[in-house]
Amino acid sequence: MKRYEGLFILNISGKEEGIKETIDKVSEEIAASGGKIETVQKMDKRPFARISSKKVTSGFYVNVIFQTKSTALRQLKSRFAQNEEVYRVIFVESPIAPTAKVT
Repeated sequence: MKRYEGLFILNISGKEEGIKETIDKVSEEIAASGGKIETVQKMDKRPFARISSKKVTSGFYVNVIFQTKSTALRQLKSRFAQNEEVYRVIFVESPIAPTAKVT
């Protein structure tokens, strides 16, 4: 299994109170594909520098670090592309965090 970092931009326009449920759905989708989630970092709602659609001018950013097989990553990309609550998603391979040495 490889370690990945996923940056999710969530489309929550009009549904700001449901952000936790959306993040839980994203986490469940990763876990259902055989992934193990390490951390979930909720960031902020930020306006886009370049607006591609007048309907979506900002998004809620969430960073998820998880481990999964590279074959499952392709399936996750296609599943999140079909999810209307996920506006954009970017996956990058993340190096394994060094463990602290106890002296």
